[in-house]
Amino acid sequence: MSSPSNAPSAALPETSATLDFAPLAAALDALFALPALTDSQRAEAMEHFGLLRQALEQGRVRAAEPDAASASGWRVNGWVKRGILLGFRLGALTEMAGNGLSFVDKATYPARQFRAEDGIRVVPGGSSVRSGAYLARGVVCMPPMYVNVGAYVDEGTMVDSHALVGSCAQIGRRVHLSAAAQIGGVLEPINASPVIVEEDALIGGNTGVYEGTIVGAGAVLAPGTILTRGTPVYDLVRGEILRASAEMPLRIPARAVVVPGSRAVRRGSHGEEWGLSLYAPVIVKYRDEKTDLATALEDWLR
Repeated sequence: MSSPSNAPSAALPETSATLDFAPLAAALDALFALPALTDSQRAEAMEHFGLLRQALEQGRVRAAEPDAASASGWRVNGWVKRGILLGFRLGALTEMAGNGLSFVDKATYPARQFRAEDGIRVVPGGSSVRSGAYLARGVVCMPPMYVNVGAYVDEGTMVDSHALVGSCAQIGRRVHLSAAAQIGGVLEPINASPVIVEEDALIGGNTGVYEGTIVGAGAVLAPGTILTRGTPVYDLVRGEILRASAEMPLRIPARAVVVPGSRAVRRGSHGEEWGLSLYAPVIVKYRDEKTDLATALEDWLR
C-alpha cells in the first residue's frame, strides 16, 4: 500500500555517520505538546512525522536502543514514541485496500509493502506489517502474523504463525518467535520500556512477554511461559528470585531456559487446605551445547 500523498519533501541524512536527529526530536516534541494544531502547524507536523516514519522503517531511529551506560542495558527514546502518537493525531480514518485486503485505519499508518530486493520473506496468508516498523534482511514472516508501528525486528528472525510483535517492541538477530507468541507493545506511558528480546533467543509457542520485560541473549522460553512486570521468576540454578523494580524491568538472564511452573499457596485460610498453587516461571538450566543442538534445526527453516 502506498504512503499518504502528503509525504515529506525533506530528506533524511544519507549516511549513519552524519545522522543527527536532535532537530527532528525537538520539533516533534514541541508539536506533540500543543493541545491543537493550526493548518500550518499540521502541515509542519505531517512533514516531521513523515521523516520519523521513514527513519523507523529504515532502522535509523528506534523507540529503544542498546545503551551500555544504562542499568538495564537499554535506553528508551521517548521522543520517538511521542512522534508515533502524534502520527495518530494527524491521521484521519480512511479506507485502504491492496493485495486482496480491505480495512480502515489512520491514513498516516498504511500497511507496509515489500519488494524481493528487500530480502524479507512475507509468506501469503493474511500477515500485515504496519508502516513505521523496521524489518531487516532475512526476516521471515509466516502467516498470519502482525508487526505493529515502532517495532524493530533484526536480521534472520522468524515471526511464526499467529505471532504478534507489539508497538515499539525490539527483537534482536536470529530470534525465533514461535506460533502464537505474543510480544507486548507499549506507547504509553512515554518513558516506559518496551518489551525487548535480545539476539538468538527462542520464544516458544503460546508464550506471552509483556510490560517491558527484557529477554536476554540466547534465552529460551518454553511454550506457555508468561512474563509480566509483576511476575517473579525463580532461578533454581543460581538460587535467586528475579523481580522487576521501580527502576528496572524484569530481565531474564542470557541463555536462561525458562519453563512454566507453580508454587504452593501458603497464605490465606484455604490455600494449603485446598492444595492450590500459583503460576510461577522457573529457570531450570542455562543453555549448553545440547540445548543449542536441539534448536539447530531453526536454520533449516529460514
